[in-house]
Amino acid sequence: QVQLVESGGGLVQPGGSLRLSCAASESIFSRYIMAWYRQAPGKERELVATITNMGRTDYTDSVKGRFTISRDNAKKTAYLQMNSLKAEDTAVYYCNAKNSVTLIRYWGQGTQVTVSS
Repeated sequence: QVQLVESGGGLVQPGGSLRLSCAASESIFSRYIMAWYRQAPGKERELVATITNMGRTDYTDSVKGRFTISRDNAKKTAYLQMNSLKAEDTAVYYCNAKNSVTLIRYWGQGTQVTVSS
């Protein structure tokens, strides 16, 4: 069982920045494909960004050029740097880890991001 702990959420003004962190308990973190999802009130959970165990990244169109996903395998941590935040980025953000061999997924508890003036 992999445990994921997110941190870094909060209240920020439009145009501001936040960095989310996702710390994993798994010692072989480097085998996992990491992703960030978000879920706004009344909406379905959506995929925001993905980083493979080889470091390849992908983003949903609405965050391209503003968000950056990264990982530090030595620290067993994934990050989501969010810049130029907009009100529509307000959501609970969830970290997800998928084992690249077994394809089993794990979820964090979520962290709230609120963009408001």
